[in-house]
Formats: sequence, structure tokens, C-alpha cells
Amino acid sequence: MMMAGGVSESERETGVVLGFLEEAEPWQLLSAQFPSKVGGKPAWLSRLSLPELPELLCEKCQLPLGFLLQVYAPIVGFERSFHRTLYVLCCRTPACYTRNDNRCFKVYRSQLPRKNDFYPYDPPLDEEPADSGDEHRLLSSGVKLCWLCGCPGQKACSRCHSVTYCGKEHQTIDWKERHKNECSAEASSSEVPNSFLFPEWELVTEPEKHPVKGGESLDSQCLEQVDCASSELDEKELESMAHHENQDSKVFQKFKKRIAPEPEQVLRYCRGGAPIWVSSEHVPSTADVPKCPCGANRNFEFQIMPQLLNYLKVDRPDASIDWGTLAIYTCTDSCDQGNKYSPEFIWKQDFSEDQPC
Repeated sequence: MMMAGGVSESERETGVVLGFLEEAEPWQLLSAQFPSKVGGKPAWLSRLSLPELPELLCEKCQLPLGFLLQVYAPIVGFERSFHRTLYVLCCRTPACYTRNDNRCFKVYRSQLPRKNDFYPYDPPLDEEPADSGDEHRLLSSGVKLCWLCGCPGQKACSRCHSVTYCGKEHQTIDWKERHKNECSAEASSSEVPNSFLFPEWELVTEPEKHPVKGGESLDSQCLEQVDCASSELDEKELESMAHHENQDSKVFQKFKKRIAPEPEQVLRYCRGGAPIWVSSEHVPSTADVPKCPCGANRNFEFQIMPQLLNYLKVDRPDASIDWGTLAIYTCTDSCDQGNKYSPEFIWKQDFSEDQPC
């Protein structure tokens, strides 16, 4: 991830990169700019072998997932991952967000060498291209995309044949919202926001910096694991409730203290490090994180913070899209799957029922 900002003598970097949201011009969030972003439609890295239905269905309600965010995270020294982007998709059905349940999320990894079939060898210019095409409808590889969500879609409107969808569900939503008034019109469908997409933001990053107090070292803080003894109970199950509440409170207070210097952070990146948890409950053990299909272990790479929910406009009086934190684990070898999008693993942890959200 790209970083900016200096460090003073009274501060020390922790090894964690923080993500914040900023407004950006639409062209800055297209695939050729290798963006990190939240909301809108995906900016697909590889133009072939994109994930599609049925793998992009929510495992709970079986409806198509929506794009949440993507993180551009190349690995220095690995030619096969000179370009590398991680994608997180989530369900738009609030009722699917049950406690500590990750089945309404999917994560994919795409990577390319510097010399590839889709992008120039040299970095892109930081200026709007003369013709960026319409990559939200049709990729340069010929892959058609859903006009509502931006994922692969081959189902064309039977009347005008000018737009395609990933399935009947998204065609129905778009017909009611927009396409009914545009279908068969001479002008092509306009790129107007739709209720299915999250608001679009650029995800910008800078290193986490903490003050150095009395010579105290903050080295390797991103490698610290929170000591959550209650996550693996080998002792008596009937330990006192007071002890449990005290342990959970300590973890939550540590979480709040860590993010206090930068309360607007929506993402924390530290490949090979460890997340900060919001609770002592439902903390994964090594066995809880499945290995990559290539046989390699998966390690933590980044976490999505609860502050992001404030930007998504999903708050509702009844059920709503919600989480405490989302931890993404990826293949330690960042294995080479060619143009294929490789599934990775996500862990959803919610706040303790006794904690304020």
C-alpha cells in the first residue's frame, strides 16, 4: 500500500499502515490507476476469470453479494505479485449479519506480474486519460459486467440488449430504479447512483505513529497478539462472570486506546502481523484459519474497522449491516493462480453484548 507522511523523533512507526477515506475523481478509481477504494463498483485487476455467480452468492440468503472495498497491496520482491489487489464483498441483506458469523462475506485476491496482458509496463500518469472507456459495463477482455453491481453479468435485457446483469435479482432491482425509464431509449443508460452500491471513496494510507514515552519501545507492536485466555478455555468453564467481564473490558479498552490517536481510521494493514480485537470473545486460533488450497498457511493481512460503517449509510432502526471488526487472512506465499481470482479468508468479530458499539 502507498504511504505518505514523515515521522518525528518523538514518534515511532508501529509497522501498521492506517487507511482513511477521501473523495476522488471517478477516473482516479479506475483499474488502470490501481486504486484502493471503498464502495461503488469493483475496479477489477485481472480482466479474465473474474469471480461470478454462484460463488458470489451470500451463503445465508443466497442473494448476490455487493462490493465493499478493495486494497491494492503489491508484495515487494515478488514478481508474480507486482500488482496485487484484495477484494471484499458483502451481503446487502441486514438480517444476514448475525453475531460472529462470516458467511455473508467473501474475499478474493488478484495479482499480476509487471509485464502482463492488461496494463502498460510503466506506472500510470496521474492525470485523467483521454478515453477511459466504460469499464463498468465491458472490460477490455470482452467480459461483460452487471450494470447494477459491476460483477460479471451475461444476462442481457431482453428488450434493448444494451445492458447486462449478473442475474434476475439485480435485473429486477435496476428495472424498478432506473432501466424502466431508459430501456430502448436512443441514449445509453446513464451512470446514476443506485441504492445497491455503497458510497464511493478513495482509500488513502499513512503509517501509524505513536509517541515514544520514556524510551518505551513500540517495535513489533503489530506483531503482538492480544492475550485472550478466554478464547481457548482449557480451565474450568464455570469461572466467575466478574473475571470474564474484566478480561473482555481490558481487550476493548486496549482497542479504544490504540485507535484513539487516529479515530477516523477505517482500515489497519500489517501483513504478517496481528489485528487488534474488540472483544476477548470469538478470537480465532490457528486452526480456525483454513490453509490456502495451494497448501500454504494463511496469515493476517489487514482488518476493516467499525468506523467504516459511518460512511456506508447502512444504519437502520431495526437490523442493519454491522460488525466489530473484520480480519482478512491471505496465503503466506501469495500463490500464483495466473489470471484467476483466489478466494481468501475473513473472520468477523462483533462487539461483546455488554459493550457499547
